[in-house]
Amino acid sequence: MTQPAPSPAKATQPHPVRRADLPLSCPLPSAALWNAHPRVFLPIEADGGSSQCPYCGAAYVLVD
Repeated sequence: MTQPAPSPAKATQPHPVRRADLPLSCPLPSAALWNAHPRVFLPIEADGGSSQCPYCGAAYVLVD
């Protein structure tokens, strides 16, 4: 029997981001090292207040 492919590790809901947290990068500083990928900066302000990581698919939304 074959095992299903594991799904990428990401939150099921968008991460709220405040302007004080900018510039936004993924993974967040609080992420576990075992689950990390190369850090990428996300232009959340230029993307209309929401952005998605191209590596892991984590979604972020600007809340203030």
